[in-house]
Amino acid sequence: MSDLVIINGPNLNLVGIRQPEVYGYQSFDNFLPELRQQFLPLQIHYLQSNHEGLLIDWLHEFGFSAKGIVLNAGGLTHTSVALADAVASITTPVAEVHLSNIYEREPFRHHSYLYPVCAFSVVGKGMEGYREALIKLLEINTQK
Repeated sequence: MSDLVIINGPNLNLVGIRQPEVYGYQSFDNFLPELRQQFLPLQIHYLQSNHEGLLIDWLHEFGFSAKGIVLNAGGLTHTSVALADAVASITTPVAEVHLSNIYEREPFRHHSYLYPVCAFSVVGKGMEGYREALIKLLEINTQK
């Protein structure tokens, strides 16, 4: 079983191509090997889907065994009660991550259904937000 899990939601497979002025020029696939190397000997499992149900299935699958889950739900952050319910239902701490600062963007992005059910949020730090979230999740584990 994976020690740490990163789950990216809709359209995050296009990071590096889609609106690079907002989301950056680096793809997550290019960033992931650096994270995996930094966090050795822990295993980081990575999943991305444009389908809400798969995100929920993965939260259920890893949500009782992983040390932590980093979740960038993309646009589902602002719309999905079902995704928030899935996070609230599991015991693994979940970090909400957003590449851009959602609170400085369009008003509909200011509300997060995930914020109240996640252990913490990291917003507006680009790819570095994933690294910060993984570090904080490991700190939470040492406090248990």
